[in-house]
Amino acid sequence: MEGTERIGARNWTLIWIIGMIGQLVWNVENSLFNTFVYRVADKNAEIIIQWMVAASATATTISTLLIGTWSDRIGKRRPFIGFGYILWGIFTIGFGATRFLPVMYIGAALIITDVFMSFCGSVGNDAGFNAWTTDITTVHNRGRLGGALAVMPVIATIVGTAGFGIVVDGIKGSPFSGIGYFPFFIVIGIIAMLVGIFSLCAVREGPALKPAKEGKGYWIQFAEAFRLKEFMKNRELFWVFIVMVTYFIGFNVYFPFIMPYFEHTLGLGLGLAGIITGAGLGLAVVFTIPAARFIDRGKGSIIIILAVVVNLIGLFIISFAEGSQIPLLILGTLGAGTGYVLVLQTLTAWVKNLYPDDRRGQYEGIRLIFFVCLPMVIGPAIGTPLVTNFGKALLIDGRHQMVPGGLLFQVSAVVTFLSLLPLLGVWKVRRRQG
Repeated sequence: MEGTERIGARNWTLIWIIGMIGQLVWNVENSLFNTFVYRVADKNAEIIIQWMVAASATATTISTLLIGTWSDRIGKRRPFIGFGYILWGIFTIGFGATRFLPVMYIGAALIITDVFMSFCGSVGNDAGFNAWTTDITTVHNRGRLGGALAVMPVIATIVGTAGFGIVVDGIKGSPFSGIGYFPFFIVIGIIAMLVGIFSLCAVREGPALKPAKEGKGYWIQFAEAFRLKEFMKNRELFWVFIVMVTYFIGFNVYFPFIMPYFEHTLGLGLGLAGIITGAGLGLAVVFTIPAARFIDRGKGSIIIILAVVVNLIGLFIISFAEGSQIPLLILGTLGAGTGYVLVLQTLTAWVKNLYPDDRRGQYEGIRLIFFVCLPMVIGPAIGTPLVTNFGKALLIDGRHQMVPGGLLFQVSAVVTFLSLLPLLGVWKVRRRQG
């Protein structure tokens, strides 16, 4: 039996606690780390961000492949979830501590600390938690699981960009000036550590999970992830991964720079920028409920087409809106957010249904090649020159920095549109299968 037809109240509770805290910590890394760099780096913040994103994405993928293979072999997810979250919290605090280093070392320290944080985060969240969610579900309920896992980063973004931004930096014109970055990173790190301890006590392994060694050594089993002939046996999964990598390359062209764009280019301040982003994304969550029904009926490609179209409209609105046009900015983030949420929900369920039963942990690592590693290397490599050459020069905390312009979102829209093309490959495979 692959899983259970009902996920159950206990597992849903664990999914939301462990998954939600994980997404909040990822959001701190993806949003506040980048604005933190603009505050502490002596110069070239956009280049440091590009290297941080690429290096952490590589670390995340390597971590999930290594640990995912290990967890498949021993038939356990719980220890990786627990200890991964504990170390994740420790390195989150360490990232904030880099601000106390001499300026000449801060750039390198930011990148190195972010790599260690990402590696440990993937041990807990990707290799451990995500594989565990596949273990306890079936093809009949993964649309609902995918909806929950897609909603979590949206909630995290709402809480992170709106709530966290206010806690860290206050709101312009109000008496509350915020607590600052380092105390905030300490709080988030402690919360992640506590969830890790909780996971070691509360998580129960999936009922069908068994050690998957099959007489092979670890490195032989690990190497199977890179055998193209073996991977290409599942043609549908291959084309779904191509949809994934193309879409998230487009997403990562603009996403590492969206908060600096709102905060500095449009002059909104971190707190108000977070509120606007949160309002648009909060409305986007509503669409995951009807989408789950289509996904569970095998209609994922329809959802992706609609989502990409809405996404493109949102990105173009953001690119042309001014800082004073707050309703228009909310509409733009609603479009971009709805596209992101629905694509993530659909692809999450779709790939889980296609994983080999005995290699789910390892395939989470393969997924991250297309979801995290390649997009986070290629996307910022496209976006950073757009910021450097076509952005706006500003003085931020006494330092000259380049901030993004609207062209960044327009180029992202073009790349995002290309993600529809691999669906032709999916449809061709399905026609052959009848």
